[in-house]
Amino acid sequence: MVRPGESRQTMVVGGRERSFLLYTPEGVAGGEPLVIALHGRLGTGAGMEKLTHLERIAAREKFLLIYPDGVRKSWNDGRETPAEKEGVDDVAFIRALMDSAVRQCGVNPKRIYVTGISNGGFMTMRVAAELSDRLAAAAVVAATMDEETARSATRLNPVSIMIVHGTNDPLVPFGGGSVHSNAAGPIFSHDSTVSWWAKADGCSQAASVRTIADSAGDGTTLTVSTFSGGARMTEVVGYVIRNGGHTWPGGWQYLPVFMVGKTSRNLDASEVIWAFFKRHARG
Repeated sequence: MVRPGESRQTMVVGGRERSFLLYTPEGVAGGEPLVIALHGRLGTGAGMEKLTHLERIAAREKFLLIYPDGVRKSWNDGRETPAEKEGVDDVAFIRALMDSAVRQCGVNPKRIYVTGISNGGFMTMRVAAELSDRLAAAAVVAATMDEETARSATRLNPVSIMIVHGTNDPLVPFGGGSVHSNAAGPIFSHDSTVSWWAKADGCSQAASVRTIADSAGDGTTLTVSTFSGGARMTEVVGYVIRNGGHTWPGGWQYLPVFMVGKTSRNLDASEVIWAFFKRHARG
């Protein structure tokens, strides 16, 4: 079902027809920001909206949203996903979405952001590394960074990064190693990913740290580490969700807790991600 303000669209990239959902809030006049939100493995663009409810924020804050669909419900994030095995160039697809949004929708090219969960989170990391000249900021949920993406990032422009990860994630280990699925490939730990980006962005290696108590009574607490002072005023923020699972904090509990872990109600990830994006523009 297409909701008000949404339109289903397609484009051809690399000889393959790709689909996406575009949300345009009422009252836009050009020059608005763009957020591209990437679903997880086995997900869809429409399902990403159900998980995150980003459209309610976009309607209030006046930014455009794109929810792309991955090939075989997956992204070629550099690991052994179905899209990778088919040779899908998802970096080119996302670049084409950016170009189209600037050209046809008049979005501000200095305020383009990408976020994603799980497989979409790893894809977000790849986009941040390979399209760092196009992004103002990126946010990753329930994912870290695969080692190949890090090794390949030789021409990196400063990009502000937020990384949100649960310590009890049963699919993407908080401590790194290998994803517990058929998407093989070694990955960094949460802490190593935050440190890698802080160093790459030239941020201070001394983080400011704060905690968020369990006011929701769901057994989760949060530690927020912020590395600031980077080149072009970049910052790297790591959210550690104690007892959190492979979920979008504040979002829909899309599978039972015994399968994916808890969805923390002590954080609205969509709101904090937009607040993070809002304070960053590409210089």
